[in-house]
Formats: sequence, C-alpha cells, structure tokens
Amino acid sequence: MVLLHVLFEHAAGYALFAVREVEEIGMLLPQVEESVLTVGKFHNVVKLAAFAPFKSAQSALENMNAVSEGILHEDLRLLLETSLPPKKKKVLLGVADAKIGAAILEELGYQCQTGGVVAEILRGIRLHFHALVKGLTAQSASKAQLGLGHSYSRAKVKFNVNRVDNMIIQSISLLDQLDKDINTFSMRVREWYGYHFPELIKIVPENYTYCRLAKFIGNRKELSEESLEGLEEIVMDAAKAQAILEASRSSMGMDISPLDLINIESFSSRVISLSEYRKGLQEYLRSKMSQVAPSLSALIGEVVGARLISHAGSLTNLAKYPASTVQILGAEKALFRALKTRGNTPKYGLIFHSTFIGRAAAKNKGRISRYLANKCTIASRIDCFSEVPTSVFGDKLREQVEERLAFYETGEPPRKNLEVMKEAMAEASEVVAEVKRKQEKKEKKKKKREKRRLEALAAAAEEAENAEENDVEPKKKKKKKKQQEPEAESELEAASEPEENGLEEEEEEAVPKRKRKLVAEADQEEEDVEKKKRKKKKKARDLED
Repeated sequence: MVLLHVLFEHAAGYALFAVREVEEIGMLLPQVEESVLTVGKFHNVVKLAAFAPFKSAQSALENMNAVSEGILHEDLRLLLETSLPPKKKKVLLGVADAKIGAAILEELGYQCQTGGVVAEILRGIRLHFHALVKGLTAQSASKAQLGLGHSYSRAKVKFNVNRVDNMIIQSISLLDQLDKDINTFSMRVREWYGYHFPELIKIVPENYTYCRLAKFIGNRKELSEESLEGLEEIVMDAAKAQAILEASRSSMGMDISPLDLINIESFSSRVISLSEYRKGLQEYLRSKMSQVAPSLSALIGEVVGARLISHAGSLTNLAKYPASTVQILGAEKALFRALKTRGNTPKYGLIFHSTFIGRAAAKNKGRISRYLANKCTIASRIDCFSEVPTSVFGDKLREQVEERLAFYETGEPPRKNLEVMKEAMAEASEVVAEVKRKQEKKEKKKKKREKRRLEALAAAAEEAENAEENDVEPKKKKKKKKQQEPEAESELEAASEPEENGLEEEEEEAVPKRKRKLVAEADQEEEDVEKKKRKKKKKARDLED
C-alpha cells in the first residue's frame, strides 16, 4: 500500500502530514472538499507526522528563497530524510509546487504529486494549520507570515542597486514626455512671438535656437549692430545673424508692449531650461544603460535599447522573449490587425528606429530586422545573466550586423558566429579580470582608509584620557598648595628678619616642577638664539675679510 504524505511550507517552518485512507480519498474528492471546511472532519483525514520550525528569521528567508527557486534546502532535506519511511517506492509525497517536487525526486528519489486531492488537502492544511500544530496560535502564525513576507519583499527589491532597470524605464518615459512638451511649448513661443517678428520663423527653424533668440532679441526695434556678436553666438553662423538683423529692420510684425515681452521672455526661458534638462536626462540615461545593459546599448543604441526594456517591463522580461517577439515589439496593434484581416504581418517594431534598418535596401529590410532582433535577444541575455556586464559582446554583435548588411549589398561573406564569439569571450575575460582587479584595489584602499580612521579615533581617545589625567594632577597640587599657604604665613610671623633667605628657599621648593621646566626651556631657547646670532656675525666678518 502506498503511503501519501503532504509537505506544507509555512512561515513558521516545514510541516509533514500523513494522509489516512489514500485510496478512498482519491475516489471521493467531493467528500474531501466538504471535510476541509471543518476542523473535526479534517482531523480524520490528515495527521501531523513532523514539524521543523525555522531557527531564525534569516533561516526562514533562506528557505523561502530556496523553495521559490525550486532548490532543495538542507533543512528540508533533513526533515524528509528523518521523517519519511526508508522504503521510497511505498511513499508518495504531495507538494504544492512542481519545481520543488522535481528537485526532491532528483536528489532524494521520492515520487511527488501535485494537483487533484493534494491541492485540496493543502487548502485544508493552510486553513487549519494553527489548529493542527500544537503550541501555534493563529496570531503567532499571522505574525510569522507578515514578517517573512516583508523580509522576502525587501530582499527582492534590494536585488542590485546599480543594475536596477526601473530607473531606465522611468527616464525613457520622461524623455518621451519631455520631447512632446518641448515641441508643444516651442510652437506656442513661435506663434506668440511671431506676431511681433514673423520673419524669424523662416530664418531659424530649430525650436531651442528660436526660443533663445526670442529671449535675447526681445523688442526687434532695439536690435542694432552691437547685438550682432550675441546673435552669432546663439546661431553659430555670421550670415544668419546678419539676415536676422536685416529682417528686424524691415519686419512686417506688429508692435508689442513691454508687459507682453516680459511674459514671452519668461516663457522662453522656461522652454530653454526644459531643453537643457532634457540634455542632462539623456546623458543620465546613457550612463545608466552602460551600467545595466552595456551590450544592448552598444549594439542598438541607448535610446532604442531603453525603449525595448521599457516596453518589455524589465531587462529580465526582455531576455526571456524570443527573437520573433523582440522583432515586432511595439507593433502589437499592427500585428493583431494583420491577423484579423489576414493581411501581411509587420516586419519590425521599435527596432525600426535603429540605424541598420534605415540603411538597408527595401527588399532587405525584413531580413536585416530579423537578424538584428536575434542579436538583440543575445545581447539582452548576456547583460541580464552575466556577473560583470561589459560592452565587448555588444561591439562584436554590432560588427556582425554590419557584415550582414555588407553581405546583402556586395555579397561579401560574413564571418562565422563561432569565430566571433570566441574572440568576444577572450576579450571579455580580459576586461572582466581588469574590472575585478580594480574592484579589489578599491576594497583594499577602503579598508586602509577605515583602518586609518579607527587608528586616528583610538589616538584621539588616548590623548583625551592623558589630558584628563594631567588636569587631575594640577588640581591635587593646588589643594596641597592651599594647605601649605597658611602654614607658611604662620612661619613668617614667627620667624625673625635674618631668616628671610631660608623662607625664599622654601618658596622656591613650593614652585611646581612643570613651571621650572618651562622656565628652563625658555632659557635654553634664548641661549640658542644668541648662539645663532653670534655665528651669523662671525660669518659676516669672515666675508668682509
């Protein structure tokens, strides 16, 4: 007869339950579903065989991570080896997750079952767990679940601060929004300032330059030869600056009040600041992409790579996609419309913005987009799963795409993928070794700085202690001196005039040793200075002779 045991993973620990009357339960699934609702009936179905509580919150988190990844942890292995019967063929273990079941079968050899009756029994155990385990209350079980849930979530969020791709998603979204807003605001400035100086629109078509000129010129009637240098700095062209000056003299625009000009200038300055912020944001995006996905950014560019990551949701999701999905990523509407109308499906999505597809001939656009999507998938997987990401693979993949383009145009055969990847592996290993060496140097320097800081703190503490001890000694001496003063006064009254020399000697003895030392050092310094002066005078005399 096969014995069915059910493994239940709780925040408090692992629990192993023995199921009674397995064959009857398998036949009567509706009765099991009914018995799950009441504790009394459910006690007749299952019995607690073993319970292994977690030793600490850290141990619970480690076990949770192992279970979620489908890895058999040492704590779980120990529980199963000690609690399950030795005859493995007669044991059937019910588990909630198929991945952990496969790991148990591979490492321990126990047959595992998921779904069906096991799912219903696990539902009952989850509902009445605090009643099935002695000494565990519903409140303590919920507290354990809450604490483990928080720590598990924190561990997932903390994954790697430098390689978080959420920042890339947010920055590319903001970049696209800024492009739209700057374009709208620039059109508003053109329309507004165009009433006063309509000829400027034809001379300067760029939005950023137009806003800068609108702010600089202000009232066109005040524009003169003196402002020609300023115009040249903005437009970077002497001929254009001269054309603007001439147009201002013969403009057909209406006159404008100073108040209107102030509003136009303030709005132009806002548009200029937004444009400058956009440039800074693009630089930030480039630096972030070089950290998170260097191979993808080297292959297809920072902006297109960031759009692919944003559309997929994360770099991990993009790495999981096949090349066929990456090829049409961003063209979902066109794809479903084509499937609905039975028309031609799209050849490319977001990767159309890369330079490769634009350079290819019309008949080769589909072929090069398929090839490029394939290389993008490889690059994203390398970036996602490599410990030290480098741009070596991205550069090599880019060379391959260039060779493929040349092959379509001239017929020159490209290099084999195996040769290119061998070269890339060799270069990447060197780069990774160099990066690791630099990291080790940084760690050593950091340790040295920390050691020096601790030594400095220890030295400062010692000095403070010594200073306190020195302060205590003079206080004691002062007390002694105060006691000696009245005695000396009485002696003075009693002593006769010829004993004054003896009194002076006693007073000298009462002088602290520290003061004597200071006086002696001062005398020594004076003597040294006098000796130096004598030597200088002697040298001067020798020179005169």
